[in-house]
Amino acid sequence: MLILIGALIVLASTIGGFMLAGGQPAVLLQVSEFVVILGVGLGVLVIASPGHVLKEIVHKIKAAMFGKAASREEYTELLKLLYEIFMVGRRNGLIALEEHMGDPHKSSIFQRYPSVLHHRERLEFLCNGLQPVIDGKIKPDQLEGLMLAELAAKSKEAEHPVHILHLVGDSLPGIGIVAAVLGIINTMASIADGPEVVGERVAAALTGTLLGIWVAYGFVNPLANRIQFNNASDELGFKCIMQAVAGFAKGLAPFTAIEFARRSLDRSVQPGSAELEAAVKNLGPAK
Repeated sequence: MLILIGALIVLASTIGGFMLAGGQPAVLLQVSEFVVILGVGLGVLVIASPGHVLKEIVHKIKAAMFGKAASREEYTELLKLLYEIFMVGRRNGLIALEEHMGDPHKSSIFQRYPSVLHHRERLEFLCNGLQPVIDGKIKPDQLEGLMLAELAAKSKEAEHPVHILHLVGDSLPGIGIVAAVLGIINTMASIADGPEVVGERVAAALTGTLLGIWVAYGFVNPLANRIQFNNASDELGFKCIMQAVAGFAKGLAPFTAIEFARRSLDRSVQPGSAELEAAVKNLGPAK
């Protein structure tokens, strides 16, 4: 929603300032310039991106425009889930976690926390983290390195759409110049039509330069930055899980493990220590 509000501010400020200076908004509606700039920009996007990255760009843009950022309550739910899982592992042994990690959608613990259950990537990261320890395929002190490697791969993959959008944004001013040059070429062919026609066509050509810069710095680059912030927010959730799981695997008590995870969170989404302690004390017995 904030992205749409920001876009309206950019649009209203540009058109409003132009009108206050005596300009006519209809002059800016040069369809040919829109076709050249937006079409070439789209072509740059397609040329630069593999198919799976194009799909991810669409997904990231939708999430940036209409998705909701993870809230403090959502992280509290995540920490409570981790606490319950760790309590089961501590009381009944790690083998007791097999049924929960093997099929979390049927797990009595996970079903109590739909915000985690419906977050596919976060759920996979948690299960993939604990499963090697449950199976005995890895030593507890090796788990953090394994999860760090997976997190690094996720972070690199998540940055691909950001890099592509920045490329498009950086290209648009140059594409605007191309559109302007095409307009000037068209203008030179109509000099005999008189100064009034020439003036109109020069104005149309300059609109191309304006449009390229405006779309780049008013929309595309800010959108890429918003996606980058969303990626950092997603990474924060993975780091929270990693801190808790790695700590528990090394022998930390369940609450100490989630306390490590809590302290790794940003202040904007971090529940208080006393608040978290009270929340886990009110949980029913883990099964």
